[in-house]
Amino acid sequence: MRRATLLAVITAGLLITVKLAAWLMTDSVALLSSLVDSSLDACASVVTLFAVRQALVPPDREHRFGHGKAEPLAALAQGAFIMGSALFLVIESIRRLVNPQPTSQEGIGIAVMVFSIVVTLALVSYQAYAVRRTGSLAVEADSLHYRGDLLINVSIIASLVLGGWFGFTMADPLFALGIAAYLIRTAGGIAWGALNILMDRELPDDQRQAILEIARRPAEVLGVHDLRTRSSGQHSFIQMHLELDGSMTLLRAHEVADSVEAEIELAFPGAEVIVHQDPHGIPDKPRPA
Repeated sequence: MRRATLLAVITAGLLITVKLAAWLMTDSVALLSSLVDSSLDACASVVTLFAVRQALVPPDREHRFGHGKAEPLAALAQGAFIMGSALFLVIESIRRLVNPQPTSQEGIGIAVMVFSIVVTLALVSYQAYAVRRTGSLAVEADSLHYRGDLLINVSIIASLVLGGWFGFTMADPLFALGIAAYLIRTAGGIAWGALNILMDRELPDDQRQAILEIARRPAEVLGVHDLRTRSSGQHSFIQMHLELDGSMTLLRAHEVADSVEAEIELAFPGAEVIVHQDPHGIPDKPRPA
């Protein structure tokens, strides 16, 4: 995770440099949109870098559940960065639609975009590897920016070709508006996912069902209720009540609960599982499982 975030910061800095030079030479608003996007990517990647470092800090006396929520906080900030860049592009594109201007030195702009695609593909591949290994929301949100950049870069090449080689000057701001719409949609998706984690949304239904099936496997388990789940960074937190025979010894009840915890932790690596034992048949005001 640390390597993925550091690589993202370095990549964003490199792309800002080459895109700034290309925009100054071409005066393309679509290329400007890519420059703005890369600049905000750099800001978001820096936020992600520090958030991931904080999220990986082990639990301490003041944070018994760890620091995992630093990741969705960073993802929320990324959503705000992306929304801001999209609104800027909308304003700039409308201005260019009202006063169309031809682009120049399109070949340089196209070469820069091809270079950007190659560099971004390398970064996205490594980020995908990091997400598969860690499940990091912050790295996944950061990767979403750069995956969007691939589409943006391709669209900019198209706008430069249409505007510079075929004289369709409206292509430049129109493509920029399309990019802005894509960025707004991306920002909304990132913010929604981050808010779900910050608000302790339950794990997906299929995962909750899998947890219940594991908990009901032992023959001694007569029922399960009050299943509560949430996620924070790379970790999940799972709590439930097992219903056991009231005449069972405390030692045996403890052994059954331990076995259920171990099976769930095996199926959900990184999960913290807490199991409470209840005598079967005694009302406990259960919540829906």
